[in-house]
Amino acid sequence: MKVLVIGGGGREHAVVQALKRSADTSVYAVMGRKNPGISRVAEKIHLCNETDKEEIARFACTEGVDYAVVGPEAPLEAGVVDHLEDRGIGCVGPFRASARLETDKGFCRMLMDQHGIAGCPLYRVFYRAGDAIDFINGHVGDLAIKPIGLTGGKGVRIMGEQVDRAGAISYVRELGGNVILEERMIGEEFTLQAFVDGQHLVPMPLVQDHKRAYTGDIGPNTGGMGSYTMPDHMLPFVPAPDYEKALAIMKDAVSAMKRLGQPYRGILYGQFMNTATGPMVVEFNARFGDPEAMNVLSILSSDMGEVVASIVDGTLSSSRVTFEPLATVCKYLVPEGYPEKPEAGARISVGDPGNALLYYANVDERDGSLYTQTSRTLAFVGIGETLPEAEAMAEKAASKVTGKVRYRSDIGTDALLQRRIDHMKEIR
Repeated sequence: MKVLVIGGGGREHAVVQALKRSADTSVYAVMGRKNPGISRVAEKIHLCNETDKEEIARFACTEGVDYAVVGPEAPLEAGVVDHLEDRGIGCVGPFRASARLETDKGFCRMLMDQHGIAGCPLYRVFYRAGDAIDFINGHVGDLAIKPIGLTGGKGVRIMGEQVDRAGAISYVRELGGNVILEERMIGEEFTLQAFVDGQHLVPMPLVQDHKRAYTGDIGPNTGGMGSYTMPDHMLPFVPAPDYEKALAIMKDAVSAMKRLGQPYRGILYGQFMNTATGPMVVEFNARFGDPEAMNVLSILSSDMGEVVASIVDGTLSSSRVTFEPLATVCKYLVPEGYPEKPEAGARISVGDPGNALLYYANVDERDGSLYTQTSRTLAFVGIGETLPEAEAMAEKAASKVTGKVRYRSDIGTDALLQRRIDHMKEIR
């Protein structure tokens, strides 16, 4: 069968590599910028805007693809899935209306509220800057300020930690007033991703991403500097009852979408904050996380092509989705100055990655050399029977890269993990 992957980042490279391990599966790709890793293994690639649904559909129909997997959120918001489905191409990705779980945070919170879904924080939705500013001026304590629309994982500001009241008001004005103001949640974040066929939901291993730009969890938020999973697919600061609550929340969200007449199909990503009272929903995403996709897909032992077909056909079951009982550590290399002033156009050399897996992201290849662009460059995933083994593998590969790039050396280390465990003990 022929599968089209839409997107050209590290997440999509991981999807392509998983599909390439599938029997009798040919992979095609559409992306805005040529990804060196994807271009080397795909049957054919096509460069175009990833939200250009007409051009994507034309390429898909010309090549006779059977299925499509949508990587980024922007094509989902643009209705690329709707366009492909109208042409008989089944998609792993929700229709535009269902993708609102991610693309419209106001819709997501109101859905949770109206359907009694657990894990919803106290919130207020505003569409006028003046109303939001009045609320901020009358509020005592911390607030999470979230743009209603897409921000690439970098749009949240915390009044009381990152900005003061004046800074919060300035940010609301900058966003035009389209914001959600929420109670600030204290705890440890974790990610639960799942395959969904509209009714059935099959979870993947738990992942913890690291948004802060610099070692020691300091600096501005980024799209994600790296992530890890444990051999048992759990996390030591997420007890089994909390995991079950998070999974139940995911299932309830899928059920609510079905009751609305907008069945959700594709990948559902739940970003949770494990608090003193249990898991709370930070947000839902309508696709794989980046970097989290690289962790889970690197140890997927099932046939990814069959998983794609079962999602589209509505026959998804847990018996058809398995993962190796191994730990993974993903470390992203980014241009110097990222995320505020990334230095693009710098030549880099990868060196010998050893046994680590290499996933290309926002990097340009010219005349056999690699050059940085304005976003995350490439990532290494180490895999081992233990977390230290996986971390050492990823660290060794990342340290061999030369040029104007950097990475967080602490991701996946025992010391950083212990800080997470100790923090949960403190708040409980």
